[in-house]
Amino acid sequence: MSAHGHLHRELLGVLAVLTCSSPGLATAWEHYGGTPEGTRYAPLDEIDRNNVRNLEIAWIYRTGELDRRPPALTAKQSFENTPILVDGLLIVCTPFGRLIALHPMTGEERWTFDPGDVEGVAVMPKCRGVASWLDPSAATSDLCRRRIIYGTWDFRVFAVDAHTGARCVHFGRQGEVAFDPGKPLIFRGEMQFGSPPAIVGDVAVFGSMIIDGYRRDAPSGKVRAIDLRTGALRWEFDPIPRVATDPAAASWTPEAAAITGHANVWSAIAVDAERDLLLLPTTSPGPDFYGGERPGDNRYANSLVALRGSTGALVWHQQLVHHDVWDYDLPAQPVLIELERSGRRIPAVVQLTKQGLVFVFDRLTGEPLFPIEERPVPQKGVAGERLAPTQPFPVAPPPLVAQTFGPDDAWGFTPLDRWLCRRKIESLRHDGIYTPPSLEGTVQLPSAGGGANWGGGAWDPERNLLVVSTAHFATVIRLIPRDGTDSRTTVLYHEMDLDEGLPIPQLGTPYEARIELLTSPLGVPCTPPPWGRLNAVDLVNGTIRWQVPLGSAASMAPVPLPGFAKLGTPHAGGAIATAGGLVFIAATLDDTFRAFDTDTGEVLWEHTLPAGGQATPMTYSIEGRQFVVLAAGGHALYGTTPGDYVIAFALPAFPPEEP
Repeated sequence: MSAHGHLHRELLGVLAVLTCSSPGLATAWEHYGGTPEGTRYAPLDEIDRNNVRNLEIAWIYRTGELDRRPPALTAKQSFENTPILVDGLLIVCTPFGRLIALHPMTGEERWTFDPGDVEGVAVMPKCRGVASWLDPSAATSDLCRRRIIYGTWDFRVFAVDAHTGARCVHFGRQGEVAFDPGKPLIFRGEMQFGSPPAIVGDVAVFGSMIIDGYRRDAPSGKVRAIDLRTGALRWEFDPIPRVATDPAAASWTPEAAAITGHANVWSAIAVDAERDLLLLPTTSPGPDFYGGERPGDNRYANSLVALRGSTGALVWHQQLVHHDVWDYDLPAQPVLIELERSGRRIPAVVQLTKQGLVFVFDRLTGEPLFPIEERPVPQKGVAGERLAPTQPFPVAPPPLVAQTFGPDDAWGFTPLDRWLCRRKIESLRHDGIYTPPSLEGTVQLPSAGGGANWGGGAWDPERNLLVVSTAHFATVIRLIPRDGTDSRTTVLYHEMDLDEGLPIPQLGTPYEARIELLTSPLGVPCTPPPWGRLNAVDLVNGTIRWQVPLGSAASMAPVPLPGFAKLGTPHAGGAIATAGGLVFIAATLDDTFRAFDTDTGEVLWEHTLPAGGQATPMTYSIEGRQFVVLAAGGHALYGTTPGDYVIAFALPAFPPEEP
């Protein structure tokens, strides 16, 4: 191509980027979940099943975070970000809260914003995404007419101009609002923001992430709505009913409702802007694995909650776990879809769970679209515990993860390995899903890591398929009576020392907890593979269309063995779907990015990444060229390869020249 041709193409690219109303940007990924409804779907088909094998790297950007921070900090970071495309700029958020605006065609840096003050962070920082808002009352030339809104690991909220990265000085104090956690924090980062806010009307609605399992009297998990122009508080909703007149108060004792923390919304909120509806996935009340101090079902915790966006008023709620003692949070952004029923389109909401269950409700009323049964579950908890006798199960779709696991299900790559796993399981409680934590140790499958997790689901409306990744490995939960001395568990917790299992202090209760993977002496899971799976669920018929392994477990094998590449791996991150009949997902422990056929689950393309891809990708089209972008920076808890990469993939820009 001539120099003139290159210049012409670059000028066209600049025009496309600057013209925010251009057709090339009409299908941009402007929200963390692709759409406010959390569908993670793009109606783009330039990359399709026939040509995806030709996908190649278009550009790479390095955030520089590994060089900017001391090793003690970078060792704790997890790069889980999904960028958004706003007014022709790709907005990236690093684990430490730095914003970076990139040219979406070239990856060239346009501006950066640094919130500062990250020294001494004591927990794993992350920023899964940001949100944007266009002020309809502002003049076109006004600074912050389009603004980026997001929160950081230290519980601060920022508003910056989307085009320059400058602070929106009329928002809060010079573009910053420091949220009040409601009570003193034990350590920095105990309460933080990990997911982007929901935007509805002229308010930004923030959930929060509260560090799990540390203390009974943790901060409230209340949801806060703030004015997008000023940062002023507009309304709050507390998932724990603090007043006796609340309809949910009957499921608590007054004493427990007054002191219990958590029940927060740490995942993303879904928005039905037309109906002024917010759909919130709430989490477990604190602490996670002992509930004797909070008897009752504990509603609105572990619930799908619908609120009026403008006021925060409760519209409806459905509790999906009663009196949670398993850390079975609702981890995924609800997915707002439309389903055909009896000749009419019903606005629906889908909630995925760590238990591998798929719940589908009428979005307007909260009525189940597939029946839900209350079924008896195992009892006989530790002294002081008061368990719920039943738990809700949808009749359809079927569970995506096994609900029982006993000695006969033990797996091993050799007969000896399997026998050792069997013996270990026989020594533990293993009565199936919802078996309570115990002193001898309880097998938990699905684990607190899922089933489904924060990666959520991708909805293909043409096929009526929800594609979701699930983990398939068991853990062991063991409660340890507190002896009144300084807790070694608390020390291990602050040091994040996992040699003795994941330490859970549960201060203010009679029990500490430890969690460990259920593995053979060689470190291989005792649960049958695949340990990671990609699933396609038909939500019209309530059936599973296909399930395939997700990830290669070759690196987990003690010695090279045939077949390990198809055994799947645990993972963190989600999938997206496109009109090209493709599902894109990284997430796995093998540092690989893959494209699957939406109709069959066949792997059509894969690319080895320079670092762990524990993030959800996104896609957009400019000037007729489709890009797929992924943050690859590793995950501290999963131990994947660290990095600071933002990588864009596309089909070759030009066909090869004839010889």
